[in-house]
Amino acid sequence: MNFTKYHALGNDYIVIEPNQILTELSVKQIQMICHRNFGIGSDGILFGPFPSSSCNYAVKIFNPDGSEAEKSGNGLRIFARYLYEKKYVQTEQFTIETKGGTTQSVIYDSGKTVSVDMGTLVFTSDRIPMTGPKRLVFNETMTIQGVALTYCAANIGNPHCVILCDEISKEKAIHFGPSIENESRFPNKTNVQLMKVIDRQNIQIEIWERGAGYTLASGSSSCAAAGVACRLGLCDPNLTVHMPGGQLKIKIDSQDRVNLTGEVTRIGHGVMDIELFDFNA
Repeated sequence: MNFTKYHALGNDYIVIEPNQILTELSVKQIQMICHRNFGIGSDGILFGPFPSSSCNYAVKIFNPDGSEAEKSGNGLRIFARYLYEKKYVQTEQFTIETKGGTTQSVIYDSGKTVSVDMGTLVFTSDRIPMTGPKRLVFNETMTIQGVALTYCAANIGNPHCVILCDEISKEKAIHFGPSIENESRFPNKTNVQLMKVIDRQNIQIEIWERGAGYTLASGSSSCAAAGVACRLGLCDPNLTVHMPGGQLKIKIDSQDRVNLTGEVTRIGHGVMDIELFDFNA
């Protein structure tokens, strides 16, 4: 099975084309491919391209646990570069369909920088989704492992919970992330961001990604955190999100539509041996 691997600020994905296999990827196959010790290792799989009636192409995005993600900002930027490099598209601007909606991509510098229109952020509980009465989810409180945390929630094709913090760290993300991801108020689980506001043009986040765990960078997480910071009046609508893996540029318009721009790096090509899937069979 042929594959190509890329990373976007350390957020790495494997691209596999459907013509490489006879059937859909199974949960076990996805888990083995993404495993850092027993497989190729990645934060997810981009399975495509597929034909689309509304876009140039469609892609399925899988988390390392085998679940399907609605959307991934970094994954989409990687897949956009792949489509451009493989000449599936002939122009620098094109559209990609995901489970979480349609996105428009723009290629710069032969794909080393990619911009994605991520769609519109929503903050209402029924669309995130969250339990309880319909409401805008800002500055609510939950108690996790005996600690009261102030949070906001949003959806940009996938759900996010942004925790407002004075100081953030990898250790705190790993400590609180799993419990928040699986908190009962989020029926579809949630991505988690610990957010620190640096100034009006900069925020810093640490990320616990639903279905993947601790992650060096995330495009959709950056959009959600930036949107929350902007809505709370803490930041301007054009800002930079700082993560352990690097920085992403975010632009938010007056209708909460978000554009995301950052680097994409191709790691290499390879062939997976069928023996990979015989492990512990």
